[in-house]
Amino acid sequence: MLECSSDAKRADFVGYFCRHAGSPILKRIAIYTQHGMSMVKTGLFVSVVDDDESVRESLPDLLKELGFGARAFSSAEEFLASDAVAGTNCLILDIAMPRMTGPDLKRELEERGVKTPVIFITARKDEAIRSRMLEVGAVECLFKPFSDTALVEALNKALPAT
Repeated sequence: MLECSSDAKRADFVGYFCRHAGSPILKRIAIYTQHGMSMVKTGLFVSVVDDDESVRESLPDLLKELGFGARAFSSAEEFLASDAVAGTNCLILDIAMPRMTGPDLKRELEERGVKTPVIFITARKDEAIRSRMLEVGAVECLFKPFSDTALVEALNKALPAT
């Protein structure tokens, strides 16, 4: 989480990055800080499980840019067979995957006693699906394509500052 010890220091910090933000990450830091959103959460690991290769390639890069450790998996089964299960602080799961779906994976993890926060993602823009995912305990359900801001807000809900 981006923190400053006083409002004056925070304003200077935001102003500096607004003036000198040449790279996309510095621009994002400035934007998120201006809006009072925490962004960088070092030491936290996010696993992405999605059968869509473009999501597996791009989303971990964005998460790393935001300060998270990240790893992508092409299926629920691949994730379950990995060493990442125990070290994952937040899961970003596609709802509709072949064989084991995102909700199936969430249920399997709960049966194993793993209580990792879940953010579902889906290409189907259906509020009924979103409501159902929230009812079964998801932190958020984002419709693809989602904005960086929506992702950061969901991650902040899933991983509140301690």
